[in-house]
Amino acid sequence: MATSPHILVVDDDTRLRGLLREYLSDSGFRVTVAADAGEARHQLANLAFDLIVLDVMMPGESGLSLVASLRPRNRVPVLLLTAMGDPEDRVKGFESGADDYLHKPFEPRELVLRIQSILRRVPVDPAPPPAVRLGDCSFDLGREELTRGADIVRLTSAEAGLLKVLAMSAGAPLSREELGERCAIDGGLRAVDVQVTRLRRKIEPDPKLPRYLQTVRGKGYVLRPDRS
Repeated sequence: MATSPHILVVDDDTRLRGLLREYLSDSGFRVTVAADAGEARHQLANLAFDLIVLDVMMPGESGLSLVASLRPRNRVPVLLLTAMGDPEDRVKGFESGADDYLHKPFEPRELVLRIQSILRRVPVDPAPPPAVRLGDCSFDLGREELTRGADIVRLTSAEAGLLKVLAMSAGAPLSREELGERCAIDGGLRAVDVQVTRLRRKIEPDPKLPRYLQTVRGKGYVLRPDRS
């Protein structure tokens, strides 16, 4: 099971969400569920998924809005579920960045076949580096552990989550808003700045002149680790 494709199911219908989790699990997939876009964002910030099965019409943020906000920084395939069957609705789905579209009600077997078809088309990305080097520090992404030489540098859960998100997008600036969402940092943009400042104290030789965790004017923050 550990090597089975991991599917994120996002649907506000509790009954359907449970049925999809049961059916997809019985079909050999690992399944995580979310009731809305906010919960989906939290799951995406903490777990890696091979595909998202996403309801279009949900209270609050719609599925189309969620897909559009994920592109292009996150290319995880998306299969939209919707009760709207007009051609224009399908066009909007594809324009938002979705990979396929399934009209409700649907046969569960067709859903599985469509998922399998999408996964066959997706190129296999190289595995993320198990660790990044930051001078005399090393951060293990899998264990979320920072070491300096043989010593473990204690990180809070917020600091570890922030460093992991930055490391997974090394070299690419991430906005404060995005970091706040993906790392589930409460307190607004100022709270993100505070966590960045604290993290710099632990990874930078001189936190006032950051070498690794840099500010990009007008864009946010970027992690620039040493090359292996």
